[in-house]
Amino acid sequence: MKPPFAAIRRFEVRKFGMLRGSLVRFGWLLLAALVFPGVPLHAQDKPDSPPPKIQPDTPVKIAIGINDKEANDEVPKRIFWIIPNFMTFNDQPENQGPLTTRQKYNIAWHQFWDLSAHFGNIIQASISQAANGLPHYGQGWGAYGERLAAQEGDQFTGAFLIYGLIPQLLHEDPRYFRSGRGSAWSRIAYAASRVLICRTDAGKPTFNAPVVFGQLGQASLSMLYYPQQDRKITGVLSGWAINQGYNIGWNQLKEFTPDFNAYLRRRAQRKREMRARRELSPTEAKP
Repeated sequence: MKPPFAAIRRFEVRKFGMLRGSLVRFGWLLLAALVFPGVPLHAQDKPDSPPPKIQPDTPVKIAIGINDKEANDEVPKRIFWIIPNFMTFNDQPENQGPLTTRQKYNIAWHQFWDLSAHFGNIIQASISQAANGLPHYGQGWGAYGERLAAQEGDQFTGAFLIYGLIPQLLHEDPRYFRSGRGSAWSRIAYAASRVLICRTDAGKPTFNAPVVFGQLGQASLSMLYYPQQDRKITGVLSGWAINQGYNIGWNQLKEFTPDFNAYLRRRAQRKREMRARRELSPTEAKP
């Protein structure tokens, strides 16, 4: 599986939408569990996972208010234990420093080279082959290889445009900073707005050109290697628009996955404590 940054052409939406759409639907179900009462959200204990390699310094723990505990929940480096999430950080002072050019390209390289991205490309190429997506490729192992190569090409150009080249040229920060504060609905709105808003290297809000124009550039470059009959501007624009919708759902997962993981940790801890009390109660009852 790979992050939903590769452009999806109109003629492949019906075939590929099932795979990536299921992730987005699961994310919205997760959000529903967090929005409605009955699922408390508090801070979690820190796991022993190592910090990402792109961080130049060891973070310094900052005291936070009691109403903002979710703002410092541990951010998993993989969502659902598979999908890379190396560019998501809590919006805390220790994470707000600017990235160097090398760090931006390091993020881009990880987005392209991560094993899960290639696994996702294999799945998408297999679905396209089975459903005869992009029919001008034809069938057989040669056609499958062309489909897979096209997916890899989309992955490479998208990663380096969105996280490397455009952020470097415009001095923008390609990372996603979690809000972790306020009501669930305000955080949903915040996460959705990050499709259009990012930060400069100086920490100021600005138009999210890397995502908006990076994915459009990736879809345009794909016209160089997709079958001649399938190179249509309408497919580029529709695929770009659909990807913006996927980005909104993807940002929700980035924002709320730490909360969900914290809830699971607290639930498991409560069960362990209840089991321990039951095991001790017979001994305590003896005279």
